[in-house]
Amino acid sequence: MDWALFSIFVTVAIAHFFALLSPGPDFVLIVKSAIKNGPQKSIGVAAGIASANALYIALCLIGVGSLLASSVIIMIALKVAGGLFLIYLAIMALRAKKKDYKDLAFSEIQINKSETTFVKEFITGFMSGILNPKNLLFYLSLFTVVLTKDVNFYFKVGLGIWMTLVVFLWDLSVIYVLSRDKVRRKFSKLAYYIDKCTGAILGLIGFTIVKSALTK
Repeated sequence: MDWALFSIFVTVAIAHFFALLSPGPDFVLIVKSAIKNGPQKSIGVAAGIASANALYIALCLIGVGSLLASSVIIMIALKVAGGLFLIYLAIMALRAKKKDYKDLAFSEIQINKSETTFVKEFITGFMSGILNPKNLLFYLSLFTVVLTKDVNFYFKVGLGIWMTLVVFLWDLSVIYVLSRDKVRRKFSKLAYYIDKCTGAILGLIGFTIVKSALTK
C-alpha cells in the first residue's frame, strides 16, 4: 500500500465530508424537494447536484478550474447568475399558496400528482450546483493543497469518482430520512411553512451572493 496516497485520500475524504455537513443552498433544495415531491422525483435533485459537482471536479483535475477561478469576470458572472437563480427559486416558493400543499402525504398516488418531474428536479439540482461558485473554489483549493504532480492521473480520477458518489449518497440519505412514514407525516403537516422558510433562506443566500459579487 502506498501510504502517501492513502494519507492524501483520507485528508481529502475527511475535508470533503465535513464540507457536506455544512448546510448550504444545495442541502436546502434537497430538503425542500424531498418534503414536497417524494423520493422518486427528489432523487433528481440529488443526481443533478452530484453531476454539477462531478463537472467541477473534472475541470479542476484537468486544470481548467484554476483558469476559471483566476478570471474575475467569470467568477463575478458565476456568482451573480447563481445568486439570481436562488432568488428565483425563493420567489417560486414564497408565491406558492397554502392550498397547493393541501393533503400532502407520502403516498404514490399523491406524489404522482405533483407537477414536477425527475428531469425538472435534476435540472434544478444541476443549476444550483453549477451556479454555486463555492463548489468550484472548494474543489480547486482542496486539490491544489493535496494533489501534486507526483500523484498519478488514475488516483485523481478515482478520487473524483469517490467524491461524486459521496455527494450523491449523502443527498440520498437525507431524502431517505425524510421519506420515512413517521418523518414524512410530521413534515407534511409543516410542508407549507418549511417551504416558505427554505424559500426565505435561499432568497437571503442569493441576495448575499449577488451583493458580494457586485460590491467587490
